[in-house]
Amino acid sequence: MTVFMACSPQKKSVPLEDGVSKELAEFRKERLREVKYAMSFDIPAQLSESIPASLDLYFELEGNDGDLYLDFSDRSENLLALSVNGDSTDIDHQMEHIRIPSETLVEGANYIHIDFIAGESSLNRNEEYLYTLLVPDRARSLFPCFDQPDIKATYQLTITAPKDWKVMCGAHETARKEMGEALVHEFGETDKMSTYLFSFVAGKFQAVTENPGSFDMELFYRETVEAKVGPSVPEIFRIHQESINFLEDYTAFPFPFQKLDFAAIPIFQYGGMEHVGAIQYKEPNLFLDSTATDNELLGRAKLIAHETTHMWFGDLVTMSWFEDVWLKEVFANFMADKIVNPSFPDINHDLLFLVSHYPAAYGEDRTQGTNPIKQPLENLKYSGTLYGNIIYHKAPIMMRQLEAAMGKQAFQMGVQEYMRTFQYGNATWADLIGILDKGTDVDLEKWSKVWVNQTGRPEITDQIIYDDKGLISSFEISQEAEDGGNHFWPQLFEVALVYDEEVLAFPVEMNEPTVSLEKAIGLPEPKTIIYNSNGFGYGVFPVQGKDLVAIPTLEDDVARVQAYINVYENTLAGKLEPLVTLGMLKTGLATEDEDLIVRNIIGQISHLFWTYLTDEQRDQYQKELEAFLYLRLHDELSPNIKKALFGLYSSLAYTESAREQLFSIWSKEEIISSLRLNEDDFTAMAMKLVLFEHPETAQIIEATREAISNPDDRERFEFLLPAISADESLRDQMAKSFKEAKNREKEAWVSTALDYLNHPLRQEGSIKHLKMYLDLLEEVQRTGDIFFPKSWLNSTIGQYGSEEAYQVLESYLAENPDLKPSLKNKLLQAADDLYRVNRMRN
Repeated sequence: MTVFMACSPQKKSVPLEDGVSKELAEFRKERLREVKYAMSFDIPAQLSESIPASLDLYFELEGNDGDLYLDFSDRSENLLALSVNGDSTDIDHQMEHIRIPSETLVEGANYIHIDFIAGESSLNRNEEYLYTLLVPDRARSLFPCFDQPDIKATYQLTITAPKDWKVMCGAHETARKEMGEALVHEFGETDKMSTYLFSFVAGKFQAVTENPGSFDMELFYRETVEAKVGPSVPEIFRIHQESINFLEDYTAFPFPFQKLDFAAIPIFQYGGMEHVGAIQYKEPNLFLDSTATDNELLGRAKLIAHETTHMWFGDLVTMSWFEDVWLKEVFANFMADKIVNPSFPDINHDLLFLVSHYPAAYGEDRTQGTNPIKQPLENLKYSGTLYGNIIYHKAPIMMRQLEAAMGKQAFQMGVQEYMRTFQYGNATWADLIGILDKGTDVDLEKWSKVWVNQTGRPEITDQIIYDDKGLISSFEISQEAEDGGNHFWPQLFEVALVYDEEVLAFPVEMNEPTVSLEKAIGLPEPKTIIYNSNGFGYGVFPVQGKDLVAIPTLEDDVARVQAYINVYENTLAGKLEPLVTLGMLKTGLATEDEDLIVRNIIGQISHLFWTYLTDEQRDQYQKELEAFLYLRLHDELSPNIKKALFGLYSSLAYTESAREQLFSIWSKEEIISSLRLNEDDFTAMAMKLVLFEHPETAQIIEATREAISNPDDRERFEFLLPAISADESLRDQMAKSFKEAKNREKEAWVSTALDYLNHPLRQEGSIKHLKMYLDLLEEVQRTGDIFFPKSWLNSTIGQYGSEEAYQVLESYLAENPDLKPSLKNKLLQAADDLYRVNRMRN
């Protein structure tokens, strides 16, 4: 429903609707200047008590030709008092907006005071701590505000909290005083920021301050295991400083804010969030011990580099509207890849880029629900649905192609101009393209239309003709859109011709729908052909049957993993049998010694095994695969590879014999050489044993309870126990409990619970809840954070491949023809395997 609020013919009106419409945002942006929020929050010791708050809002108004609207999505009864420019005013709150009558306002400086009860849907309150998470449009759920990214403001906070709590926000603490059993923390004024970047953290945290090079930084954390804390804390500070050093040099712009602190949150919904001056991280991603693999260490470094990059790309220069949210994310991932390279000199970073981005991008871009990198957005309440692997993984691939087309120096110069031009303000993709376009002969507007504004992938095909001597007489490579559309992706990649004695790689500059590989003419027929052998191109590349035999023997790491990816994508497209591909992958796993490739192969094996094999095929192949993995674990391998192999082995050790082997490892009766396991690994192993219904389940649970030393980890374990229980009634009770929003608040835990509840081994009993999960989708999107709707879908409908599940999905879509397109896309992305499996089997 839309309501038009008009006062008189001389005054302008704006259509109101739930959320923040683009029209309302533009209406306010034209009028508002110099916005400042001064707020106080009084946090009680008891979780059951509400949080009294007050707001003093200052702003300049250009013209006074209509009512003004503040956004507040919590209950009207939480608004206690309102005054405008010193005069008490009636509270008119409807459709998530507070109307400020134009007659109470003046042109120029204005002041609004509001007493309210803080909204808690994005406050993430726990017994011993709380934290705000307001991206993308959740600030209005906490306090009244102008909740749009292009109205930047300063914030001044006063927070009253229990004496044994610490508090962090985007400015330095300036004063502290006792008030009974509480402390009042007063903070200075923050730098200018968008509402989604405002935050505070309060609770029982350990705190440490270090100066790693530029200025003092403070870390809040709750981790209690010294084996993790000791080695992790200095690394956390070091990586932040290393990121700052790189970014200051690359952008030619100094660190843009007054401070950089960070808080590690045990149950944080994402890997991290780039709040100005107070980054929040998921604690397990930061605190690693001596058992950590290179991949985990690298993941931590990239996460920190990603969030630090946002201080420039996203916080200093912010998108004008959330339809360009991808712009800040592509730079964060793109720069993070550049930042971590020097710290990991032993890693092949071309290989790392390939395995980090391509499989994830393809995982969404191959689906019926794929979306362009840039998506339209009419209301901020739907902005959370824009996030996904297209933004985080296809966009960096696009950016690398753009950098290559322009040249690295020209690209960097353009980025520096972009920083200077839009510092502390807002910009669009068109603004950036306008700057970059001056540094290249490439038509970037035309280039952008397909890479940024179109959906899907190109499908590459070839036509090779040999003469009567077996020599290549014609070699043509063509491209068309996988979805049948009329799109063309200009790009660069290589094609490798593999012979017994040598591999010849030829560059392909695909600026036309069909190009000829002239350099290959006259060469003999190769043993095999590897498309995109340098891992630079993007699309579905052809595979010939003989490729499978040669792939594990390829010497070049990038060409080898790209060949595995090509085979995998052709398998999902129905061009190769899953069992044939699994056989090739297992052969590769028997000899592979590159950690990144091992992990890629393991991910492919796990997905094909659990999703694309029938129950009968899976039961038959499991014995062969489990026996192979168990023997492979006893080979002389690096700890990194052993940890990866063990992850796959433990995930499918559900037969009686395998279960007993896993139990002997969990109980430490068997010690596998070079397999480094920590407390978290043993907890995960215990949960698998319970899921697989080991006879000693009661003993396993009790021993695990006693072994978990971190109270936050113990709470998570207790939360998940019903999801892995052999008692179907307990699992049913947990599934039904998620109908209540309050039971979905710990989103990371809920997603893990849903993974267990809908595990392939439990689907006979869990499929009855599938319709309920789908019926809850719109509510989950409304009440959850940005990644939760997709996670909800991946952990429910995304786990299934049966005909019955397919019918549930089709019925839901038929019954909900008006499902928001962005949500429908998320559903089609998650259900892609379900569609593919049913096409293959039928």
